[in-house]
Amino acid sequence: MMRPLPLAACLALAAALPMAAMNAQDVSAPAEAPVPAPAPAAQGPLTGNADNGKLLTYTCQGCHGVVGYKNAYPSYKVPRIGGQSSEYLSAALTEYKHGNRKHPTMQAQSESFSDQDIADIAAFLSTVK
Repeated sequence: MMRPLPLAACLALAAALPMAAMNAQDVSAPAEAPVPAPAPAAQGPLTGNADNGKLLTYTCQGCHGVVGYKNAYPSYKVPRIGGQSSEYLSAALTEYKHGNRKHPTMQAQSESFSDQDIADIAAFLSTVK
């Protein structure tokens, strides 16, 4: 009487069979080289939409729109952002987003922005006097 194979032995055999079939193929034939995926197109700087940026900066006014306002943590004068260059504003928001600049409120705000949102905000704020 033949005894059935334990489940583990059956699974091992089932896993080994495809490998044995691959090894049995003609190894003298050269393997086809994989075709590399096309490289993503290089993206230039984003063009900001000031109208959308105006909508996105609504919450910014709570701190940056108050003359002489000092933030509670850490206590420091909130910088003027209206009229700054769009390059500076984009760089600053991106640095907050990636944690390279430290401020809890600014990090929380910037993490919710896409790269296009940041470009839009910078486009709007750079026009504010």
